Formats: sequence, C-alpha cells, structure tokens
Amino acid sequence: MKKIISKIAIVGFVAGSIAFVQAQKIDAKAKKILDDVTANYKSKKNSYFKFAFGSGVNGVVSKNEPGIYYTAGDKYKLKIMETEQIFDGSKIYNINTEDMEVTVAKPNASSTMFSPINYLTSYRNDYNVSYNGKKTVDGVSADFIKLTPVKANGLKYIYIYIDGAKKQMLKLEQHGNNKDIAVISIKEYKENQQLDANMFVFDKNKYKNYLVTEL
Repeated sequence: MKKIISKIAIVGFVAGSIAFVQAQKIDAKAKKILDDVTANYKSKKNSYFKFAFGSGVNGVVSKNEPGIYYTAGDKYKLKIMETEQIFDGSKIYNINTEDMEVTVAKPNASSTMFSPINYLTSYRNDYNVSYNGKKTVDGVSADFIKLTPVKANGLKYIYIYIDGAKKQMLKLEQHGNNKDIAVISIKEYKENQQLDANMFVFDKNKYKNYLVTEL
C-alpha cells in the first residue's frame, strides 16, 4: 500500500543527483498533439476523469485501483484508495485516511504530481519528446508519444497515448529507473459540470483527529 501511495504523493519521483544536462529535443508533431490536448482541457470550465491506477515492477502491472480526478483552472482534487490530494491554488493537502495524517506543502518545482494531465505541460522544460506512431488503446487508434527526461529525475521514460480526434488523453505510463511502473488509464471523462463550491477547499474541521504536518 505504501509503495503505491508513494507514486501519487506530493513529491512523486523527486529528482536525484544530476549528472549532466542535454540539449532538449522536441518533435514538432508530438508537441502539437500535446499542446492541442492541453488547450482543449484548459478551454473547459472544469474537467473530471475517472481512471484506473495500475502499479507494478519490471514493467508489469500487478495491481489496479480506481481513482477520480477533478480539475478547474490551476486547482485540482485527486482521490485514490486511502489517499486524497487537494490543491487549492496555493497549497497541496495530502490526506491519508489510513494513517490519519495530513501533509501540507507549497508546490515545488522539483516535484511532479502523478495525475492524468501533469505531463502535458511539464514536458516543455523537462523532457525530450518523440512521436512514435499509432497504437490501439481500448479499441481507439491513439497517437503514441514518448517522453525521456533531459536530466536525471528517477524516471526512465513516460508514454502518453492520445485520442487525436477528441484531443483527449487515453493512457499514461510512467516507467522508473528502478523498473517500477505506474499507469493511469482514463475510463470516463466529463467536462463543464456544476461542481460544489468547496470542491477544492481543505476543511480542517473534518480532520481534527488527524496528525497535520506543514512542510
């Protein structure tokens, strides 16, 4: 359980020692596809993703758990298993109901939250990007894009599968240097819903018995 949760924790895969920096290479076709998807999501008042979160080692997914992700502007809420993560536009609240703990932190440039859309913009500074043709994902012919870190960050590569016609992400695979794998497969997508006004608000009154740590 802890191992899976660590993949969606605040720091995600944190950059380790940096040996060198390469010249970044971004394929024009892949860039347009990713930018089109980003623009599509940003044009919506809000978006909702229901997904399956898979994890495993040696490139093989051995465990799947359902998850949900809401986003509106810069704010988001992610929930999977006993972990809920809220970003209210200023701070990230990582809530673990299993351990009755809440960790509060400011977003960090060296931290990557593993979400359905986090790599759509972070690729611009942190990854080499290549277009690798088409692959079928759940019956859909998807554009297959590979991201490779420009500098050491614990990841070997990221695969992103895009429905080009709808300009939506279908699947995201994160492969670690330690052979860990984490996968998000989108199962349902909705947009422009009427959300609760407090959707992205952390209500401390709900967690009076929790251990709260502010970093």
